[in-house]
Amino acid sequence: FQRIKAEQVEFANERLKDNRFETKGGAISSYGMKAHQDLIVTRGKKFTAEKNKKKRGSYRGGQIDQESY
Repeated sequence: FQRIKAEQVEFANERLKDNRFETKGGAISSYGMKAHQDLIVTRGKKFTAEKNKKKRGSYRGGQIDQESY
């Protein structure tokens, strides 16, 4: 069962079809890249637990910038 049929979806911009972290320009060598590498292998219920652990821990990543979006 699907509420939205994939063949009927039209995108206003082709860039919206792929929402993966790697496709975003300027995101390499950023804090987001380090977090992505750590969390991409985590699936299901454990993802939230791992994400929250990272939020509690001290910052050890690269420079935090505005280039990731």
